[in-house]
Amino acid sequence: MITLAMQRGYFQGFALGLGTCVGDLIYAVLALAGMTVLLQYETVRWVLWIGGSALLVYFAVKMIHSAIHHEAVLAQTAEVGHNSHRKEFFRGIFLAMSSPSAILWFAAVGGTLIARSGGGGPMSSALFLGGFLCAGLLWSAGLCFAASHGGKLLGDKLLRYSYMASAAIFCYFAVYVILSGYNEFFGAAAVEQLHAL
Repeated sequence: MITLAMQRGYFQGFALGLGTCVGDLIYAVLALAGMTVLLQYETVRWVLWIGGSALLVYFAVKMIHSAIHHEAVLAQTAEVGHNSHRKEFFRGIFLAMSSPSAILWFAAVGGTLIARSGGGGPMSSALFLGGFLCAGLLWSAGLCFAASHGGKLLGDKLLRYSYMASAAIFCYFAVYVILSGYNEFFGAAAVEQLHAL
């Protein structure tokens, strides 16, 4: 979204962001419909913990690499043809629905939060999903506005800063997921062993 808004303007980036909001809303509806049932199985939680941790570390390394080599990324993105707003919208849905990080987040974290927040009946679910969509739209609008106007002021330095910020966020979540999983799977066992002594 940032790159697209910087290169082709606010509305191109926002069309992509709108598509990702719709894709995320589809996952939120699936999570609300009972995706968290899978999390009752310890094997699934192990796979999500190890896979999610590895994926977050991979994304952090990728963002660090992109921050260092952002000129190549910007040139590669510039080679992509000028798509219509409609194509960017559908590309956003596809990116959101096919993103491994989104799948893992909704399966491991989002599903539980969404089920708890929207599980109080149809009205509660509708309010939660409406708020979820509005928050995504506001985030996309703000990010695209900052990118389209900040790109004019800072040029491709803004892209480097966004990659650095993304790398920091991925590093934080990677550490958080690794430590949370360790506490869940090993911390409880260590406490039980101490009590057994």
